[in-house]
Amino acid sequence: MSTTPPRRRTGQNRVLWLLDRLEREPRADAVIDALRTGIRSLPLGSGRDGLHGRWLGHPVHPLMVQLPIGSWLSAALLDLRPGRSREAGLLIGVGLAATAPAALAGAVDWAELHRRQQRVGLAHALANTAAVGLYATSLACRVKGRSGAARALGFLGLTAVGAGGMLGGHLAYRQASGANHAEEVPHVVTDGWHRIGAVAEFPAGRPERRSVDDVPVLVVREPGGAVHALADRCSHLAGPLSEGTVADGCVECPWHGSVFRLSDGWNVRGPATAPQPAFDTRIVDGHVEVRLRDQEPGRPGRQTDRRPGAAEEGAAHGHRS
Repeated sequence: MSTTPPRRRTGQNRVLWLLDRLEREPRADAVIDALRTGIRSLPLGSGRDGLHGRWLGHPVHPLMVQLPIGSWLSAALLDLRPGRSREAGLLIGVGLAATAPAALAGAVDWAELHRRQQRVGLAHALANTAAVGLYATSLACRVKGRSGAARALGFLGLTAVGAGGMLGGHLAYRQASGANHAEEVPHVVTDGWHRIGAVAEFPAGRPERRSVDDVPVLVVREPGGAVHALADRCSHLAGPLSEGTVADGCVECPWHGSVFRLSDGWNVRGPATAPQPAFDTRIVDGHVEVRLRDQEPGRPGRQTDRRPGAAEEGAAHGHRS
């Protein structure tokens, strides 16, 4: 009798294999470029940041899709009972009315993603568009009294919504779109002060990159002598802020244009919905030292300089010690 243990199957899940292949499929890239250009050119003004969810602290699209999904799922439950087509139709109409703002919020987020994310996002949008078409046709059938066809179309619409939700989950959780890409910084950087270089290594007004506990850090020294330090990887999609533009006390991410305040990391402009982790700074023996700041969002932190006469100089520049 053989004692050899059975071999485990180590093959990749078929659905996951298809999704990974979708990420690498370039044939729709021309369509993606055209759609991205069109969405970015929409005259949304400050409303664009509202649709990104900067006011909420994370993308608003997942919140907005709850209404159509909940309405359509409730309609499907009613369709399982005879004589409830009118009520189900009302719920379908509510869901259809809620799709436009939810889709717009998703579109402005999608336009600022990496290419592989955009490929999956396009398929997500197509599945949801198919669902909208099926539900709209189902509603029209209910108006005409064709309840059998209406129920069938409603269930097909719910299936399309499920497929779109699966693609959206892959986009959010496997591809990390919409996640805060700077969230791990407080869990990685150790407590205390870290020396990152001599003052002379930081030319005034020019962003420099250093590392603290293997975490990249953006360092900017102002012409007046104040030194600011933020986590370098943008919270939106981990773009290198040290390669961005510094102006008016802020730094702009070179990838998607998010703007952060140097003094405290606050996200002044999206698409980033989370601020950058900020560091306190001080100068000791001609060297810059930084310490991860523990602060409330949007509240300016502390900046310390222990050179002789630094208290008076700091007061002249408006620093708190």
